[in-house]
Amino acid sequence: MSDDVIDDLLARASDLDARSPLSATRERFTLPDGVIYLDGNSLGALPRNVGPALARVVEHEWGERLIRSWNEADWWGAQTRVGDRIGRLVGAAPGQVVVTDSTSVNLFKAIVGAARLRPGRRVVLTDPASFPTDLYLAEAAARVEGREVRRVSPADAPRAIAELGADLAVAAYSSVDYATGELWDLEAITSAAHDVGALACWDLCHSAGAVDVRLDEGGADVAVGCGYKYLNGGPGAPSFIYVAARHQDVFDQPLTGWFGHARPFEMARDFIPAPGIDRVRVGTPPMLSVLALEAALEAFDGLSMSEVRTQSLSLTSTFLDALGALDVGLPVATPAEDARRGSQVSLRHPDAFAVVQALIARGVIGDYREPDIVRLGFAPLYVSHLDAVAAAQHLKEVMDGREHERPEFATRRAVT
Repeated sequence: MSDDVIDDLLARASDLDARSPLSATRERFTLPDGVIYLDGNSLGALPRNVGPALARVVEHEWGERLIRSWNEADWWGAQTRVGDRIGRLVGAAPGQVVVTDSTSVNLFKAIVGAARLRPGRRVVLTDPASFPTDLYLAEAAARVEGREVRRVSPADAPRAIAELGADLAVAAYSSVDYATGELWDLEAITSAAHDVGALACWDLCHSAGAVDVRLDEGGADVAVGCGYKYLNGGPGAPSFIYVAARHQDVFDQPLTGWFGHARPFEMARDFIPAPGIDRVRVGTPPMLSVLALEAALEAFDGLSMSEVRTQSLSLTSTFLDALGALDVGLPVATPAEDARRGSQVSLRHPDAFAVVQALIARGVIGDYREPDIVRLGFAPLYVSHLDAVAAAQHLKEVMDGREHERPEFATRRAVT
């Protein structure tokens, strides 16, 4: 490859890093030396303040104050307090987001609860290419309600919604395709659903914290998302669920646990749902994980989501430009247009798993998705433009040197 080409790419990347309003946010994270971390779309990096925050919780709130911390440290209110912090990042006014359970559990609650708001309608619509748990849970939710699931791509959803008309209960779609990184127009799908009297459920797992999601403005009825990807809440961090304020008083979610009761400490024999968003809570939350997520969200302090989104697009554009300039040659599965791209770039190769392993051996950490996807996530708060160019260089060298053909890169472990 030409030194002039590389020098030009690096100079432009360095200038973009210097001018970025997020140039200092990388210092808010702990990142290993010699690593370009492009897997924040699976597990976000560790914010520096999380360790000290958890130490305080463990040593003082739990270790010294014990059960008194449910009141003294407001453990009881943490789920809605942290929910409101996430709400700011996904365009939701206070009182509409709560942190609770896993994405799978929340998706079940969201689809069932939304469908119950549209009795007599028999169809739940979703994307055949959704992340598998979305498909599994849509089917499970439909079975509980005696409805059917139909699978239609997001691009064709508005047409299918119009044809279904009064048969449609809920349109449940992901904001960003987990494999290709394509950003879908959920506002258009939501508008189409509302036109026929149906509701819309959004999965924000691959957009919350990287894309300027606008739940209230976009008219979403319910939404879910995870805390451990771009929100950096740590492995297995709890999920969040959004229920628009206009639905909350009649939202009938199926998992009626005592934390969602109006008066939980009366120990009543019959369930009475709590007012507002608290009714979608279920059981005792994993407080260490909730409070780790709360600390992690401080990494977004002082930032607007429009700034975060601008950085995201600039990073992915820089990487795509570098791939072209270096003539890497792998087919790109992610749309080139800014308006159609999330915060990742996905490439195709028949030996994609081995390509990812060869990159990891070089310190460029991405991940693989079946059947042929090299998936590279650009977390805007800690990935730099120089990282993007360096990653493209490494990929070029892997392909030119046929490093992915080495036998050690073909061995698969439990997690790919």
